[in-house]
Amino acid sequence: MIQVYTGKGKGKTTCALGLGLRAVGQGLKVYVIQFLKGRETGESRAAARLAPALTLRTLGRPGLGKLRPPSPETLQALRDAWELARQVIMAGEHDLVILDEINLVLAHGLLPLSEVLEVLRVRPAQVEVVLTGRQAPPELLEVADLVTEMTPLKHYLQAGVRARAGIEW
Repeated sequence: MIQVYTGKGKGKTTCALGLGLRAVGQGLKVYVIQFLKGRETGESRAAARLAPALTLRTLGRPGLGKLRPPSPETLQALRDAWELARQVIMAGEHDLVILDEINLVLAHGLLPLSEVLEVLRVRPAQVEVVLTGRQAPPELLEVADLVTEMTPLKHYLQAGVRARAGIEW
């Protein structure tokens, strides 16, 4: 299946990683590629403890600000992340592949959407792919088997609470 987690609300990456944790618990192999995160996070530390069942690679450069306008380094990091993602998906050695924050990258036209859609179309049948991030392109929603939109109703960050280790990162 192809799953998409999108929307303005918190929890897209958390939801995908929860699915990854569940998959590992059932003996499946999981590969996570993070496109827009660049610092060490709780998930990167946890992934190291779950290896080799779960692999997490952070190849993108952190933050939305890096997308407007993207530097040559940011564009290269995104291309490298996509090339790795394509190779991992097509190799068929992982049961679940999570492409964290790729939706926003696609929405900004920084990777060719047609290429991503083609890989999703021809991937080995046993490979489940999850794509996360805001602004998932309509074409991606069309090919997905499951689409979840996170909608913010209330968030403590609006009250001035700062991002917390282990909760937001």
